[in-house]
Amino acid sequence: MTHNKTLEEDIKTFANSFALSKELEGKKIVITGATGLLGSCMVRCLLSLYREKGIQLHVIAVIRDPQKAVAMFGEECKEITYYEYDFSSSEPFLPSNSADYLFHFAAPTASKDFIDKPVETMNTVYYGMQNVLSYAQKANLTSVVLASTLEVYGTVTDDSRPLTEDMQGYLNPMSARSSYPLAKRAAEALCHNYAKEYGTPVKVARLAQTFGAGVSKNDNRVFAQFARSVINNEDIILHTTGNLCRCYCYTMDAITAMLYVLLRGKDGEAYNVANEKTYISIRDMAEFVVKNFNPERTRVVIQPQEGLGYSPTTKLRLSAERIIQLGWKPYYGLKEMFNRLITSMTEE
Repeated sequence: MTHNKTLEEDIKTFANSFALSKELEGKKIVITGATGLLGSCMVRCLLSLYREKGIQLHVIAVIRDPQKAVAMFGEECKEITYYEYDFSSSEPFLPSNSADYLFHFAAPTASKDFIDKPVETMNTVYYGMQNVLSYAQKANLTSVVLASTLEVYGTVTDDSRPLTEDMQGYLNPMSARSSYPLAKRAAEALCHNYAKEYGTPVKVARLAQTFGAGVSKNDNRVFAQFARSVINNEDIILHTTGNLCRCYCYTMDAITAMLYVLLRGKDGEAYNVANEKTYISIRDMAEFVVKNFNPERTRVVIQPQEGLGYSPTTKLRLSAERIIQLGWKPYYGLKEMFNRLITSMTEE
């Protein structure tokens, strides 16, 4: 039920171009965190395969707020049903006895919460994964994918060669900000161990920072702040020196990547999901956005500020070679990513 023209275009492009769509015929797919950015994109993309392409599939959207879900996707019907669940609870997780696939997106996402509520952050991520894997065993699922994060790499200072999935940087366990990446590391380890010990068909998609059409204009992540500044003819204020470097991925590229991992990935393995060509520092990205979208009225201003929950300065140049070998490739470059983000935010 989106009224965002750019997002609708993205979803239509996905429906018309996704190469593995026939493999989803007759499948029941559980999606946790279904009203979040990537969860909602996945729901909409799968529903578009049903409605536009006639792929007979059913989505079980795991949600916390039924009203929000209905506003986003419409009332329950043949192709979608809702399962209300909060991953911070200790209730058993049983969305369906007959599902085939599951995507686990549900997780805390606000950096400030990682510092203010580190215990809740860790418990929700780790025990949420435990609940999902326990369910995957009981329901005999065919394939499960955890949406993980490039933050599991921790602090890396040498970007002379791309980071492959077997490499790791430093994470300080005595820092509250580490609560999120450490919990994601532990959740990834749990996935691997379930695959090894019990044969659970679970894979990990290690996502670069992901954005695109559909990001809320009130989103507080750095890419949304940059887009808002350009739209509002305001300066981009950086609260760090902007030396942190990372790769990015467009939302639709991330969705297709996760589907490739679901259908082609190896159990117990992690896959970096990134457009290698987008590797850039925060400072350079701010300058890039100003230059390409509003050079007349916007400039970059550095005003360092402590206590906002930013991750440590690190250089996360991800290798996407493993997932590219599955047949996936990204289509959206950094300029088009920001162009579609900015257009989408003005349509809200």
